[in-house]
Amino acid sequence: MIPAAGFGTRFLPATKAQPKEMLPVVDTPTIQYVVQEAVDSGIEDILIITGRGKRSIEDHFDRNIELERRLLEKQDEILYNELRSIEEMANIHFIRQKELNGLGDAIYHARFHCRNEPFAVLLGDTIVDSVIPCTRQMIDAYEQYGQTVIGVETVDPSKVDRYGIVGGDKLSETILQLTDMIEKPSIKDAPSNLAVAGRYILTPEIFSALEKTPRGKGNEIQLTDALRIILDQESIIATVISGKRFDIGNKLDFMKTTIEMGLKRDEFKAPLSEFIKEIAKNL
Repeated sequence: MIPAAGFGTRFLPATKAQPKEMLPVVDTPTIQYVVQEAVDSGIEDILIITGRGKRSIEDHFDRNIELERRLLEKQDEILYNELRSIEEMANIHFIRQKELNGLGDAIYHARFHCRNEPFAVLLGDTIVDSVIPCTRQMIDAYEQYGQTVIGVETVDPSKVDRYGIVGGDKLSETILQLTDMIEKPSIKDAPSNLAVAGRYILTPEIFSALEKTPRGKGNEIQLTDALRIILDQESIIATVISGKRFDIGNKLDFMKTTIEMGLKRDEFKAPLSEFIKEIAKNL
């Protein structure tokens, strides 16, 4: 399940007429990286929660027969095959969140689709570059422990007030049995420097918890508040993800991500590196 209903106000004016999830990192829409991670993790059925003005997300994963025909006429098989692979990535479904009432509310919209099965949640403003797909790592943790799983990463202790922070007892080098979750704590109140990384494996119990969750920060239904209810009833684990997380929720990090992802592409690595060196001379 991928929540993608927000306004993207931090990217205005770019997001005035297009979803932030469709902003390209190099030449690929952000949300396609997230969908690809799910697919590479073995997930075949994906639900995207959208809202007003998000129709281009649906169009991106739909067929464009006219464009395909034009590419075949030009004998551009590489682009044709790339488009076809996007259209056939997975079984992708869409539900609209008619009012923006928070991440918890967006997840609650998935209750009929997910039925009584555990499901993965991948936030659309986070890309994780890893050898083993991040969501696959979390599925493996769920299969081992059979509990709700929260993906976390180590952050600089001075920056804990920017994230949701978890605390708990170590079960292994990468697994933590949670005892606490605090949204953007002060440095002195933070139980650790392990920050929530925008990836979850949730059990169906989350829907009952969300029904009991009052509106919190921003007058919205917060997922963290619902997870605290779950934590009072049953165990939750956190797994430290292996890989690099790119937070593209703001303009500066988006630009950094584009540069780093561009440097990973063979066709851009050398000329982009030279360009960066030239720019650096004048800084």
